[in-house]
Amino acid sequence: MTQSGPKTELGDFLRSRRARIRPEDAGLTAFGGRRRVPGLRREELAQLAGVSVDYYTRFEQGRAENVSEAVLGAVAAALRLDGAETAHLTRLVRNAGRGAPAPAAEEPQRVRPGLLRLLESIPDTPAFVLGRRTDVLAWNPLFAALFADFAALPPQRRNKAWAVFLHPATRDRFANWETKARDLVAHLRFDLARHPHDPRANALIEELTAHSPEFGPMWRAQEVSGKTHGGYHLRHPLVGGFTLAYEALSLPDDPDQTLVAYTAEAGSPSEAALRLLAGAATGERARTPA
Repeated sequence: MTQSGPKTELGDFLRSRRARIRPEDAGLTAFGGRRRVPGLRREELAQLAGVSVDYYTRFEQGRAENVSEAVLGAVAAALRLDGAETAHLTRLVRNAGRGAPAPAAEEPQRVRPGLLRLLESIPDTPAFVLGRRTDVLAWNPLFAALFADFAALPPQRRNKAWAVFLHPATRDRFANWETKARDLVAHLRFDLARHPHDPRANALIEELTAHSPEFGPMWRAQEVSGKTHGGYHLRHPLVGGFTLAYEALSLPDDPDQTLVAYTAEAGSPSEAALRLLAGAATGERARTPA
């Protein structure tokens, strides 16, 4: 995954989830002795999951071979993981049991012509296609007017995480920037577990860690989430502040591509702001990197 490796990623994630739960909240009487760290100890988690302390220790260290679905489910339940976290844990366990594959050239992600036509057919809706490691694969004019002119950026900079953390104009669009940043970091970590040996993803994480003081602490928090739906308070120099909701639809035939569209509540000031931006973007076409 990152330079720390899949086994370390697994251990870091499990320790971060244990730290969230107090023994008394899990119905346990805390083991004796002074507690050096918050949350559950390994012994307490093993008790909740119904496995031996030795087995759980090896599990957390990525040394438990052929972990069953029952054990994964028991650990996930003991840690109170949600659906995205459980899927993430499963991937981390499987990654820890595999060696790194032989290096291979990555095929560029391509957006189907039909999907580009779909972006063009909704000129009043900001929409884009999100790829691996939060790459922006294609977008329509209103999305560019709303956030950034991705066509003017070098191909390696057409990335949502890079733009939100390191592109001042995009960063300034989010009135609740920290919420957006945390969401992006959680999605980036979720994506990385699906492609643990992606060199471009690792390079992106290293760059963000080096140049953004906020990224490192957010990354170490081990939060994970898929891209589903939500909303953000935005601000734009042309229309001021407004609120948009988004829906993210993963493509059935390509789980590495997600269509994301933003909408405003009907009849709201936010809808009026969006219409004004749409008028400014009229005449452009949906774009995809060459």
